[in-house]
Amino acid sequence: MSWKSDPEKFVAEMRITARHLFEHALAESTVDRAFQRSVVCEREVLRVCHDLYDLSSYQRVFVVSIGKAAHTMVHALQAQAGERFEGIIAGAVDPGARLRGFRYFLGGHPTPNAESIRAAEAILKSVSLLNPASLVIFMLSGGGSSTAEKPIEDGISLDDLIATYRVLVHSGAPIADINAIRKHLSAIKGGRLAQGAYPAQQVSLLVSDVPDNTPDAVASGPTMPDSTSVDDCYRIAAQHAMSGQFPVSVRELFQRCALEETPKFDDAAFHRSRWWTVLSNASLVEAAKTEAARQGFMVEVDNSCDDWDYSRAADYLLGRLRELRKKSERVCLISGGEVTVRVTNGGTGGRNQQFALECARKIAGESVTVLSAGSDGIDGNSPATGAIADGTTLDRAKALGFEAQAHLKSFNAYPFFEALGDAIVTGPTGNNLRDLRILLAY
Repeated sequence: MSWKSDPEKFVAEMRITARHLFEHALAESTVDRAFQRSVVCEREVLRVCHDLYDLSSYQRVFVVSIGKAAHTMVHALQAQAGERFEGIIAGAVDPGARLRGFRYFLGGHPTPNAESIRAAEAILKSVSLLNPASLVIFMLSGGGSSTAEKPIEDGISLDDLIATYRVLVHSGAPIADINAIRKHLSAIKGGRLAQGAYPAQQVSLLVSDVPDNTPDAVASGPTMPDSTSVDDCYRIAAQHAMSGQFPVSVRELFQRCALEETPKFDDAAFHRSRWWTVLSNASLVEAAKTEAARQGFMVEVDNSCDDWDYSRAADYLLGRLRELRKKSERVCLISGGEVTVRVTNGGTGGRNQQFALECARKIAGESVTVLSAGSDGIDGNSPATGAIADGTTLDRAKALGFEAQAHLKSFNAYPFFEALGDAIVTGPTGNNLRDLRILLAY
């Protein structure tokens, strides 16, 4: 079968193929599989990547797990090392069955809630009781910036904190820039949690939802030296016109240039600290690439549009795909990372669905299929994690009375794709490795 002989049926098959590639990548990039590769415990010796820890030599071993994969990571740790641990888990989703020995906090996402603050306070209090004969295992994943949080100033209320997060999330700034400001407004981020745990031995395991070269941005880097500065914060706020939108308590800190600097590499808290990324967006991309090649596609990976505006990214990736199509009859272009969306009036959707809808406008009538989805199962404020668009999307939508441009303008992509059956719904995955874009030409 070909596109020309039966376009509708062929495109339907390509939608199935795109979904398969995404689902395969998710299945191959689970936390459990990552821990099987990176964490081993034999005869009381815990190996984390290239480090060894004799658990019997510590008076106390304490675990702190923060983020969307918080419960999943502790479960995976216990699968490798046994049910010997105690600690605190601050996640964004209630896991149902809870692990013995752990206190659970259901923090907010994408903005903190009261439980987020209680989680941060409990974590800071617990690690402050550790001594040089203690080992603290930090496990950090995406979403940790909001699921455990405590403002640096008592005068910043929860409502002010939530308002600040909304300004940051809707600013259109790259996630690294957003996290730079979060770090400097937080009592636990940007290495301050590591300071709180000093002088204990520390090791951090990261399931990364940030660019691979910025590991200190995972959960806003609570246990790592901060590579950003207060000057970066002032520049970012000015560049994206944030300061005037912040609540008064935060705005005054920027107006007075009163932000306090975060700890850097020479801080004593990091002298007995190690950090390992056990899973990242690269894992997701590689799994999709391998499966696409097995399916007979000529495969290219291009992550250069990471943190670009969604419309610019769509133009770039579709241009790359059309160039590759000249070289082969079946082409798959894979792109990892995230695109940005500056929301001015909110419907129901997220950056992946917005990107897919933008592509739908630009591939009408073409033998192209585009999938964009998040690995965490959540895209913006919608029930979906992403969507699929192809050359028939606009015509099928018009037949149902949906106009793409209106939904694009109102950031209301979810109802559009849901009506077509092209919204991707997985539910929360207990993982977060950023987004995956799969573009097929045939």
